[in-house]
Amino acid sequence: MVRKVTKAIFPVAGMGTRFLPATKSVPKEIMTLVDRPLVQYAIDEARAAGITEFIFVTSRGKSALEDYFDHNLVLEQDLKSKGKDELLEILNATNMESGAIAYIRQHKALGLGHAVWCARRLIGDEPFAVMLPDDVIASDKPCLQQMVEAYEETGGNMVAAMEVPNEKTSSYGILDTGQNVGTVVRAKGMVEKPKPENAPSNLAVIGRYILGPSVLYNLNQKRKGSGGEIQLTDAIAEDIGNGVPVFGYKFDGQRFDCGSKAGFLQATVSFALARDDLRDDLNQYLHDIVASDRAAQ
Repeated sequence: MVRKVTKAIFPVAGMGTRFLPATKSVPKEIMTLVDRPLVQYAIDEARAAGITEFIFVTSRGKSALEDYFDHNLVLEQDLKSKGKDELLEILNATNMESGAIAYIRQHKALGLGHAVWCARRLIGDEPFAVMLPDDVIASDKPCLQQMVEAYEETGGNMVAAMEVPNEKTSSYGILDTGQNVGTVVRAKGMVEKPKPENAPSNLAVIGRYILGPSVLYNLNQKRKGSGGEIQLTDAIAEDIGNGVPVFGYKFDGQRFDCGSKAGFLQATVSFALARDDLRDDLNQYLHDIVASDRAAQ
């Protein structure tokens, strides 16, 4: 019987240099996508998948991220006294109960694998999820929930996967695919950031994982891979070599790379257009911009 996944690791120790100067004092993970921080989208997705323990791997300068999940009693009381129940409900959804959230420091930036390894003592011998808040996925059913449901049938390790243009393979971990059963692909191997001519496929791993404790054992060897860093992809690939099944899950939804400025802007427009309270005004604005550009040409 497959053990239930109740713990998730959120590696958020990165400095967010692509968003300077904003990230000089504001952690990238609490930059707002429409009116919610990036990390809130990840938390909501994790909750929908049955996650009850949230482990953040942080670094120096992330105190604002930690404060975000605290109760703001003054603000709550103010909203309550003014009868702003809808806003109070939105605010309460951001709170985390005592003991549900933990913070681990990654003192050196040694790679995603190292960040996950930092949380090993809080994982123990249980399966766990890894979620990268930079990857925001718009879908009717949250991506991690889709994966958990599939994982309950397959066991092993599972990674979210999507096809990318061949010339983009050097930006991702790439699956060497085997048996294909619908949305679930059996992996024969994984390669971190291969050059297009060396890529075994164009099926890329994106920021959602369900992993077993054997991956933490592999990470404990602290072997360096691409870029001289400890790569999570390498630790998962080692499991394949040891006979542990690894599956790519081709999720239903649209992924936005909010670690890039272009991806962040695309997500902002897409999520705003999905909102009843914003759609009409934004559509009109975009229409006016297009009309103005055509007139100028």
